[in-house]
Amino acid sequence: MATTTYAVSGMSCAHCKATLTTAIGELDGVTEVGVDLATGRVTVTSAGEPDDAVIAEVVDEAGYELTGRAA
Repeated sequence: MATTTYAVSGMSCAHCKATLTTAIGELDGVTEVGVDLATGRVTVTSAGEPDDAVIAEVVDEAGYELTGRAA
């Protein structure tokens, strides 16, 4: 299992949280998605190391911007 946290901009409400949780959660290997609106962080737990480009594409398609991995 790998857990990676990303910084995502543009999230502001429960709808944003639900949209990203569903979109990222549908990716192969993803077992859990946590969205923290207050910090703008999305934490992804997956069977293996997630592909940052794929995560960024899904986030972009949902209408948000992945600005990088969060520390």
